[in-house]
Amino acid sequence: MNIQTQPGGLAARTPDERLGGIIKLAVMAVGGQGGGVLTNWIEALARGNGYDCQATSVAGVAQRTGATIYYVEMAPKSGGTPIFSLAPSGGDIDVLIAAEMMEAGRAIMRGFVTPDRTTLIASTHRMLAVSEKMVPGDGIADPNEVRAAAEIAARKLIMADLDTLATQQGSVISASLFGALAGSGALPFPREAYEAAIRASGKGVEASLRAFGVGYETAQRGVEPAAAAVAKPAAAAPLVTGPQALIADWEALCRRIQALPEVVQDIALAGLRKVVDFQDLAYGTEYLDRVAAVHKRDGPAHDHQLTREAAKYIANAMAYDDVIRVADLKTRSTRMARIRQQMNAGEVMQLTEYLHPRAPEIVSLFPARLGEWFERSEKRMARFDRLVNKGRRLRTDGLRGFLQLYVIASLKGRRRGNLRHKTEMAHMTRWLDTALGRVNDDYALAVETLRCRRLVKGYSDTHARGLSKFDRVMAAIALVEGRQDAADWARRLREAALADEEGKALDGAVQTIRSFLDTPDQAAG
Repeated sequence: MNIQTQPGGLAARTPDERLGGIIKLAVMAVGGQGGGVLTNWIEALARGNGYDCQATSVAGVAQRTGATIYYVEMAPKSGGTPIFSLAPSGGDIDVLIAAEMMEAGRAIMRGFVTPDRTTLIASTHRMLAVSEKMVPGDGIADPNEVRAAAEIAARKLIMADLDTLATQQGSVISASLFGALAGSGALPFPREAYEAAIRASGKGVEASLRAFGVGYETAQRGVEPAAAAVAKPAAAAPLVTGPQALIADWEALCRRIQALPEVVQDIALAGLRKVVDFQDLAYGTEYLDRVAAVHKRDGPAHDHQLTREAAKYIANAMAYDDVIRVADLKTRSTRMARIRQQMNAGEVMQLTEYLHPRAPEIVSLFPARLGEWFERSEKRMARFDRLVNKGRRLRTDGLRGFLQLYVIASLKGRRRGNLRHKTEMAHMTRWLDTALGRVNDDYALAVETLRCRRLVKGYSDTHARGLSKFDRVMAAIALVEGRQDAADWARRLREAALADEEGKALDGAVQTIRSFLDTPDQAAG
């Protein structure tokens, strides 16, 4: 929680001293956060207390999908007809409410938050922007930079995880933000007036009032309430359930992990859980066999770094994303329960899945020999693609749509015989052989080669792009193999591949390598 106040300036006037003028308030929210509800409450609050008020909204999808700016102007009734603006202007906002951390950053960048007048109320939780999700690697922006900018830009700053506070009260963030607005004292209305606006809405009143109260106390005290500040207990290991014979086999696999070096055991256990969940216990045995094979080539001199990376990325390679996996995840009861909780849905909930299968995804489900027969002919694949390449919407809250995905998920038992599995296993074998072939000559390069598997993820177009980048990186690493800085170049190539979707950074890195390899004096490196 953070509350700061900058002294002096026009905003040092109290709300009562500004009664003769127009109060200007902006709410920046992402879809699903109740920005419209919050705006309606503010509008009802103002009108219920003798103010003229106008509220508008401007969608901001160009900056961030689903983001909307709600703008409210209010002034005491004076007998005339006030003229209000339709949209906010930089340097002319009294109160800015940001329903998410990066929305506060956007507000500051647009000049809506100024130290001479603006009270900034922001929730510190994150909902990733499209620009953050698009980056193939870690594109998450640093929220500390937004906090530092907010401390400079705002006259009064209130920051807390208002989303979590609201969820703990069984409500949504709009109620806790409304409470923080009341607690900030930025508007000339008593707490009772705010609560009356919530009651007048008639929907989810009790939960909203609880969240309102927590938000109010947070803004008033400068710290989150004691109940919300209690540290969450560490997450317990997932409970393994099933027939006793299978439990015994699982425990036997876990004992194999205990024979590995201690620094490897945690990541190996996580990898084992992943591959067993993906397929079965026999698949888990295959996973541990592969990890053990790498461990034989490793040693304590490098703190078993090679084995740790292998335990992580072999699991990712074995638990690849295919159509069967997607269908399995979409039909799990835990997913349905999570969606109900996140959306605060009651007994009636409609859930629509948007699917667009292409011929390669469908053919990958075929038995390996049949799938290879299809792939050998471009004409066959083109005709088949015209047949299946159509957008589909399945209502998985109903029996018919659910059963279609459930049938696809049930193909899990036949996965080892299909084309996709054969392709993935062959690719993984080549990758591991390449990495292990470099252990004796360049241990660091072998480790970086294993880490390159991070580039391969997803399915459909995402998988194809990642696989293309992986192949290009591996080919470029081969060019620098034998140089003293080969491992460093492998790391640079991987990071370049993760920098952007189009691969422009990777193009530049590969071109740099080719440029110095073409120079005879430098080629000896």
